[in-house]
Amino acid sequence: MTAPAPRPLLVVDAANVVGSVPDGWWRDRRGAATRLRDAVARIADDGLPQLPGPLDVVLVVEGAARGVADTPGVHVLAAPRSGDDAIVDLVRQETALRPTIVVATADRGLRDRVTALGAQIVGPRTLPYP
Repeated sequence: MTAPAPRPLLVVDAANVVGSVPDGWWRDRRGAATRLRDAVARIADDGLPQLPGPLDVVLVVEGAARGVADTPGVHVLAAPRSGDDAIVDLVRQETALRPTIVVATADRGLRDRVTALGAQIVGPRTLPYP
């Protein structure tokens, strides 16, 4: 019996996605990251139109957004320094383990770094946020 194929991984650049919606997020970064976490938890089972579920979802937070807890369907990774560096490190680690890794971000520099490692990109508006 063969092991099941690993689930696709969706890595969410929380700072970039939250920052794409001018809703006052800067007054409560942790609250904004929590709302994003809860929104993306809804897609863990069903996926996205271009990325069928079930998915493993990792929300990468940094700075004042640290402290957001995991929730069913979403693992929250608190970046010790740069969120972008944590995302690149995660993609690098997972590339050998998963056939599909998708990063949700509009950050051009980050897009270039993770696509060089084999990840795909979706923009912030692909996610159900706000």
